[in-house]
Amino acid sequence: MTLAILCSGQGAQHAAMFDLLAGSAAARPLLAAAGAQMGVDLVPWVRAATAAQLQSNATAQLLCCTQALAMWHALSLPGNGNDCVLAGYSVGELASWGCAGLLSPADVLRLAGLRASAMDAAAGSDTGLLSVRGLQRAVVTTLCRDHDCEIAIVLAHDQYIVGGSIERLRALAEAASRSGAQRVTNVPVRIASHTSRLATASDAFFDALKATPLKPALPSGLRLLSGIDGDGVGDVSAGLAKLARQISHTLDWQACLTACAEAGATQVLELGPGRALAAMASEALPDARCRSVDEFRTLEGIRAWLADETQR
Repeated sequence: MTLAILCSGQGAQHAAMFDLLAGSAAARPLLAAAGAQMGVDLVPWVRAATAAQLQSNATAQLLCCTQALAMWHALSLPGNGNDCVLAGYSVGELASWGCAGLLSPADVLRLAGLRASAMDAAAGSDTGLLSVRGLQRAVVTTLCRDHDCEIAIVLAHDQYIVGGSIERLRALAEAASRSGAQRVTNVPVRIASHTSRLATASDAFFDALKATPLKPALPSGLRLLSGIDGDGVGDVSAGLAKLARQISHTLDWQACLTACAEAGATQVLELGPGRALAAMASEALPDARCRSVDEFRTLEGIRAWLADETQR
């Protein structure tokens, strides 16, 4: 059996996101380290935080990386003697490098902060993301060209995340609706991630990555995917360059899910926060069992689901 592990991107942070981990000895050092980086006691702070605080770019990126790494260690993933394919969505790709053991947890948390700072400095304060569903890529590409926006993420053949200035995105949303889009919604990320506006952030982040200690190879039985194209990371140095480049280039999440299917994934677990990746995996891998940790009440429940041979 092949297990696909998906590391979530930002947007779905919530007050209870660390509740499953509160009693985990394996997760405790990561939660403490993230709290120290923020200068707070992390779990109670998250429980009491406002939506605006949770969605702040610097906070959101750190929280998402913390959740993925803490869940990975708390569940002793991949486990059960399974082969594993790892994919991360946006900042989740940084977390996936930590889960794969190529970067230390401490370095992942530190780099999450540097990544957010570089992106904030490059993007300015008037940019964001928009979700468009129900239009073909050629139509979305034309809309982006006409409104000075860019495709930031490919989710499916008719589902895209678009980035640009808030004003331009508002106009594009109206045009997309007129063009027959089924759904157009704002994404709760206040930065035009994965667009050329962030080219300087890619450069700055690559410099930080090159200065960070890195394991030279992946563990046996584990495959790590690049978010830009869904290709497996064979050459770690080349993969590192892609990890930096994805900040300012289109992510192909559809290709990542296709790669999970081609790897034979029969079970998919999203590490959270949120359920968006598990929902997309259910559509892309209809024969696989797809869940998010946010759907469970206990870590024991997740472990039991992962180990349940009767459903394979």
